[in-house]
Amino acid sequence: MGNEPAHTITRYDQELDRLRGIVARMGGLVERQTAQAIAAVVNQNEEAALEPPELDPEVDALEREAEMLAIRILALRAPMAVDLRVIVAVLKMSGDLERIGDYASSIARRAAKVEVLDGAISFSALRAMARLVQENLHMAVESMVESDAERAQEVWKADTAVDELYTTMFRELVTYMMEDPRKIGPCIHLLFVAKNLERIGDHATNIAERVYYAVTGEMLPSVRPRGGAARTNVEQPE
Repeated sequence: MGNEPAHTITRYDQELDRLRGIVARMGGLVERQTAQAIAAVVNQNEEAALEPPELDPEVDALEREAEMLAIRILALRAPMAVDLRVIVAVLKMSGDLERIGDYASSIARRAAKVEVLDGAISFSALRAMARLVQENLHMAVESMVESDAERAQEVWKADTAVDELYTTMFRELVTYMMEDPRKIGPCIHLLFVAKNLERIGDHATNIAERVYYAVTGEMLPSVRPRGGAARTNVEQPE
């Protein structure tokens, strides 16, 4: 910060802390949205399905607040080196968190449309996938709050298992639909649920990659590990 007076440096540090605090609050909210959305589907919990969409406006407002503050810091403080990496990473992570909240809300809205016909549709793969996605999201948020590059790398590596579970669930649901056309409706909704979970996992991995770069100044490989095949780190269209 050069020869700037102490009070200016203190204000700058306070702004950085505030920015980190905003995305930390976003992380906590989207973790709750995801947990409630999963409970809504897996446990057929109607009350849980209500909360994720209700939290969306708060998450969106925090994203806008983070964006405005980050732009202000960049414009007025001209940060360099580590601080610049952190601010840019936080700006991008707030977008990832907002998208996770959107996917969680989408899952919650589909919960009421998922009907388990005579208990024939197994939720075992969905439960396993949901559990892993929640764990990865929690680790990603923790790595973000604590600036933990090692934890971030763990999340990046775990993306493979999420993809493998999604493939397993996809095949399982297609089999159900082929065996009994009456299950096509609920199975399609479950496929969308599974896809949204997979996308939440992708955004958690995005966050981990940004944390790793912000902390170390190095990029993780552009091709993520994936079960059966590699995948270039490019956002898929909605």
